[in-house]
Amino acid sequence: MDNFVVEKSLPDKRFDQFLREKFPAASRGAFKRLIEEGHVRVNGNIVKPTHTPRAGERIEIHWPQPKPAEAQPEEMPLDILFEDDWLLVLNKPAGLVVHPAAGHEEHTLVNALLHHCRGSLSGIGGVARPGIVHRLDKETSGCLVVAKDDETHLALSKQFSDRQVEKIYNAMICGETARDSGEIRAAIARHPSHRKRMAVHDDDSGRAAHTKWRVLEKLAGATLVEARILTGRTHQIRVHFQFIGHPVAGDKTYGARQNKRLEEMTGYAAPRVLLHSRELAFAHPRTSKRVKFEAPLPEDFLEALKTLRR
Repeated sequence: MDNFVVEKSLPDKRFDQFLREKFPAASRGAFKRLIEEGHVRVNGNIVKPTHTPRAGERIEIHWPQPKPAEAQPEEMPLDILFEDDWLLVLNKPAGLVVHPAAGHEEHTLVNALLHHCRGSLSGIGGVARPGIVHRLDKETSGCLVVAKDDETHLALSKQFSDRQVEKIYNAMICGETARDSGEIRAAIARHPSHRKRMAVHDDDSGRAAHTKWRVLEKLAGATLVEARILTGRTHQIRVHFQFIGHPVAGDKTYGARQNKRLEEMTGYAAPRVLLHSRELAFAHPRTSKRVKFEAPLPEDFLEALKTLRR
């Protein structure tokens, strides 16, 4: 159980949204369900998800016992970079879906983790599933951390929310940049007409997003860059590099025209979105010691470099 007192009134904020921001490991939808089922009380009373938090209110959250996971354990190879009793860091291969969804009920990272961890998994939000603290797109490879218990999950989620986690990516982008380094500060929200895509928004509908980048190597028709993301928005690196006119190689969603030009110029067609989570650093929730992990570039990325080197 968690209990605390609301410090200040928030008349413009829903109760489920307020709780989501305070406990980022659980989704807003999960909190909406917990409130409606009576697992969250305000001054001992049941309220609606639309309740507005008021200063002095005492909040009690009774986390329910996790329900059995719908996904089934599945024996699959995992490239584990580090593992202890509280968390593991793995090198996710490109093409591996993280969570089961329509069309991808099997052969996902969750299926593999259910088998590997054998019940030692976090249950944030009332569902027994591996504690996926952050996600990587299906085609993105590299470092990903998983929590084995709720306390570790919440602590890691807070570090991500407070921007205390260092996330460094390698990306191959189309074209040659005019500068050798830069910063992109551009808010991101859902695309107004393509709901599965994200886009830069210059109005209040977008969430702040910040990416720093520098050139590592100039290639034929492309550039290898290092990108540090100071926020964690959906498709952030892909959207930001499209925004500055250099979409990620292989990204048909955000850069079909530029990728076609790259193929016409060089004869090279990227097999997937060439984005790799190279480094991940954070404070270990149990020891407070700063730890850093690095995943080497995969073979398809190395092949792309070999092909496009002048």
